[in-house]
Amino acid sequence: MLTQKMKYALKALLVLADEAARPVPEALTIEEVARRAGTPKRFLEHILLEIRNAGVIRSTRGRAGGYSLLKRPADISIPELLRTIDGPIAPLPCLSRSAYQRCEDCTDEATCRIRRVFAEVFYSYLVIIESLTLEDMLRADGLLPELVDQPG
Repeated sequence: MLTQKMKYALKALLVLADEAARPVPEALTIEEVARRAGTPKRFLEHILLEIRNAGVIRSTRGRAGGYSLLKRPADISIPELLRTIDGPIAPLPCLSRSAYQRCEDCTDEATCRIRRVFAEVFYSYLVIIESLTLEDMLRADGLLPELVDQPG
């Protein structure tokens, strides 16, 4: 499940990507990003700083300053962004590739049925999400409306 923080990050990046696609793109102030993304400015400041430190966006000071994309949308990896904003994406610490930890209550990973089942589910998830980029999200307008409209 995406955290609210991650949703705000994605909304902000989509706003910056839309601006980058304009004929004459401009750096956007944090107020303008927050307004266009419909996100609270006070949360966005910290989030944009994390994304900037990850090398995805740049910030410029001065009168015409603000935030803009540093990378092309096709080069902005959603799973890397997830890990930057929320940390490991594995459902169990023993399944994480970037932050592996043995589960405290585990006596034998090789025979752990919980690990085995969640490893299969997580692998299927990774196959899909590992190739997802911001560009894919930009092209997603109008896709799968029947899923979006269903409750739950």
